[in-house]
Amino acid sequence: MKRLNFSRKKIKTIGYWILGLLVVGIGMGFAFRQSILEQIIAKAVVKMKSEYQCELVVKNPHFEGLEHIAIDGMSLTPHQADTLVQMGPVRTGFNFWKLLTGTLQITDLEINGGYVQWVKTKNGSNFDAFLQKKEKEDTFTTVDYAELANRLTARFLNLIPTQMNIKGFALKINDLGHKVQLDFTQFMLQQQQLTTAIRLTEGEIHQQWQLSGFADPRNRKADLIFKNKKNDTLILPYLQHKFHLKTAFQSARFHLDNMGMDSGDFHTDGFASIQQLVLNHPKIASKDVEIAQARVDFHWIIGERSIALDSSSLLTLGKLQCRPYLFYEKEDGKTYALKLQIPKTKAQDFIDALPKGLFSHFEGMTATGNFKYQLDFSYHDKNPNALVFESKLQPEKLQITHYGAADLGKINSEFVYRAIEKGIPQRPILIGSSNPLYTPLTEISPFLQKCVLTSEDPSFMRHRGFINEAFKQSIAKNIRTKKFARGASTISMQLVKNVFLTREKTLSRKLEEILLVYILENQRIATKERMLEVYFNIIEWGPDVYGIGEAAQYYFQKKPSELTFKECLFLATIIPKPKGFMYRFDGTQQPKTFAQQQFDFLTRLMLRRQLITPNDTLGYGQPLKITGPARERLQSKIRDTVVLDSLRLDEFEF
Repeated sequence: MKRLNFSRKKIKTIGYWILGLLVVGIGMGFAFRQSILEQIIAKAVVKMKSEYQCELVVKNPHFEGLEHIAIDGMSLTPHQADTLVQMGPVRTGFNFWKLLTGTLQITDLEINGGYVQWVKTKNGSNFDAFLQKKEKEDTFTTVDYAELANRLTARFLNLIPTQMNIKGFALKINDLGHKVQLDFTQFMLQQQQLTTAIRLTEGEIHQQWQLSGFADPRNRKADLIFKNKKNDTLILPYLQHKFHLKTAFQSARFHLDNMGMDSGDFHTDGFASIQQLVLNHPKIASKDVEIAQARVDFHWIIGERSIALDSSSLLTLGKLQCRPYLFYEKEDGKTYALKLQIPKTKAQDFIDALPKGLFSHFEGMTATGNFKYQLDFSYHDKNPNALVFESKLQPEKLQITHYGAADLGKINSEFVYRAIEKGIPQRPILIGSSNPLYTPLTEISPFLQKCVLTSEDPSFMRHRGFINEAFKQSIAKNIRTKKFARGASTISMQLVKNVFLTREKTLSRKLEEILLVYILENQRIATKERMLEVYFNIIEWGPDVYGIGEAAQYYFQKKPSELTFKECLFLATIIPKPKGFMYRFDGTQQPKTFAQQQFDFLTRLMLRRQLITPNDTLGYGQPLKITGPARERLQSKIRDTVVLDSLRLDEFEF
């Protein structure tokens, strides 16, 4: 018993010694804290000057109490450039006990006046030095993504004060004379409630913004609403000037429920929503794209080597709901995956949810019935040929009861077609028997039909608008080459693009093309024979040459039914680049080597598939003679250098 008492006394004494040393250490730190603060600032001044060529000035740095630091002002000015940062009096607090463990946690912040400005001139910018990339090792090859995300999030949130009061602070941008300014007349966080008043000025645009709601950085929770003070449209500045992107909305909300580690993974849960979103960009659509309301309930999971938007996430557009899944993994190469699932949905709800301006040809369309949809895509850079692309739409009594701007039914009757070249409508072409050069399918050489189908769309008569395998090969090649090197356009897609849409290269046009092709093919609006007949009579075959009736006269002074096998080969191979047909010929007005190789390849392919017989190729060795008006273009000097882009041999289906 005495021994036990002695041990307790000894432990108690050691405890007193430790506490005493701690108090002495804190006391000494408190006594020398001003000197330490000045040393830290001095090192920062040297670093800014040596590494970033900037002059850092901090006025009267001093402590106020145990846990607060104040300065009378500071500035950061790059050499021979405009001031980057200018601040008036600043007072900030920190958690003293957290600091003893090596963690900097800001508790409160007060700023009275100042600005941050980015200035770019023809001679450079005042932030160039901070954009220089330093050579670093690729830490992502070994780092645990989940641990990294958790660590960076903790550091970032610890720097957000739980109490904040900022007045008279401005963010300025001057990009070669284009000026944008955000004035934070009020930015206050008190008792986890955020209140702001922000004034935007950009040219003739003057707006009052509000960012308000609940914010708890220590517990990683937030519920914030961003809107215009007058409940009017809120315009995001600078994007239109810099990227030609017009962006505006009425309000946006961000809600964060949970963020942290769970079972070795880093999880983030919440939702984001936006009302009355308007987008406009030349690559998106030719007009404003409007989304009345959109919301995404997200669940992000970051694992040791992966990042994923979990399939429990939900995307909502009007009455349309779908479940997206995104996945990226870096483990023995890179894996990318995308899945999209639309549960049983009313067709009309889908049409009503389509963003206005993005699907202009569907506005006014009505439909009955339901459908389900699933998309499954995955790609591994070490095994690109194993790419997965599956798109499945399951209709249920789906019926279009009224067409929108794109009247698909007109394809079955006589109509006027006008090609669009660089936004300019070309001369009208009557597609129907009233046009003497219009050619019914039965009067078009079977050789030409077989040549065109083989080179453009071998399975046209069997598929329903799309060829999954062609899509897979196209996507794989485009990813490998990191550019749009190959398409997967079927004759159905080309027909829809020519008859109902323009040739503008926008996201809108491509999405409309896909949906219109599906409706045309799967609603049985026209027979395959009728679609092929219209296709032959509207496509471009040369400079201002439209339809096979004009083409047969232009090149050979013949009717389409009189064309020889070799003449049909020629016409089939110029479809991708019809205006440049003359560059396929040499100085003797005969096909160049690459053009003849295409003829040979196409012929062998058709023989192998038994689309033609050897007897059909009799006379194949005879010279190809251009006898029509096209001959005048061949008589001019033909360039020696030709880019082989009219027909890629590797795009044929074997």
